[in-house]
Amino acid sequence: MPGSHTMQPFRIFADTAVPIDIANCDTDQIIPARYLRRAEDDPDFPTFLLHDLRYDQDGHETSFIYNREPFRSARIIVADVNWGCGSSREHAVMALNANGIRAVIAPSIGDIHYTNCIRNGVLPVILDKEVCDKLRAQLHESPGAEIAIDLQEQSVTGPDQVNYSFAIDEFDKYRLLHGLDDIGLTLEYGEQIDAFARAYGERRAWTAVRNP
Repeated sequence: MPGSHTMQPFRIFADTAVPIDIANCDTDQIIPARYLRRAEDDPDFPTFLLHDLRYDQDGHETSFIYNREPFRSARIIVADVNWGCGSSREHAVMALNANGIRAVIAPSIGDIHYTNCIRNGVLPVILDKEVCDKLRAQLHESPGAEIAIDLQEQSVTGPDQVNYSFAIDEFDKYRLLHGLDDIGLTLEYGEQIDAFARAYGERRAWTAVRNP
């Protein structure tokens, strides 16, 4: 299910970032299909993110980077090309949310996954491949390094304090800045909707069913 209309706004955010060096990391890797029927409030839901990379067949943690300190508490992902390709499953973004991930930076992001991120309060940032490769290298060299993102200014500041600009649709930017999912966007027009309903009811009063 989509998030509520009280989605957390995204304005300026800085946190530890984790490098995911996997090209074409699809939504089945982000959350395996066998978990798609599990509810978002399932206490195990956070473990479904990148599950088959993070756990072996016996359920033990692997050496995957997201299991290592300090990366396991990272709230920004810096990925390789074509992050989130594959199926349209919204659960992939729900799994990001369940782990507190606020942004994914990548050279390219699957179109449907990109839209699902916007609708669920995760900022998808597209930067040149060379920049993403550089950022991931810096994160490997300095575990625990932070990346800062300013959505209003549309800028990313790397661990070395170099700034990079990114593009985002103005409508997508607006809804993230204000924490609005589809319900929240609709409720912004609540007064107009109510006024229309009243006026329509008055114009069509003759259609009302009256008991004899």
